[in-house]
Amino acid sequence: MAEQTTSTIQVNATPKEIMAVIADFAAYPEWADSMRETEVLSTDEAGRPNKVRFKVDAGAISDEYTLAYVWSRNEVTWTLVEAKMVKGMDGAYVLKDLGPEGTEVTYRLAVDVAIPMIGMLKRKAEKVIIDTALKGLKKRVES
Repeated sequence: MAEQTTSTIQVNATPKEIMAVIADFAAYPEWADSMRETEVLSTDEAGRPNKVRFKVDAGAISDEYTLAYVWSRNEVTWTLVEAKMVKGMDGAYVLKDLGPEGTEVTYRLAVDVAIPMIGMLKRKAEKVIIDTALKGLKKRVES
């Protein structure tokens, strides 16, 4: 998966506070649009989720997939383990501490679907997913 779609938002919180919300997968259905169900399947030695199952229903597209996570101080990356419709999914949240101004959150995503799709349409879909996730994350962290 070569091409990724990227978007950035500024959140009025510390990277630690934002990472806590990102790692709280059980709460995703409360704030992440189209997320119906989540289940942490395993955790790493620090107790952070490293394998998570998701059930998503976005109207025309619904899927169930499992992602593997790798955590570092201000970044979390994920890759697809298995899915019903999606062939590949790589992504990341990268946090940059801006001090009193909060934190810059960058979301990178590349999705490879099982059905043929023009690259431009795929990028547009990724952009909608990213922007919706960033807005939901910001709202959740700042509330």
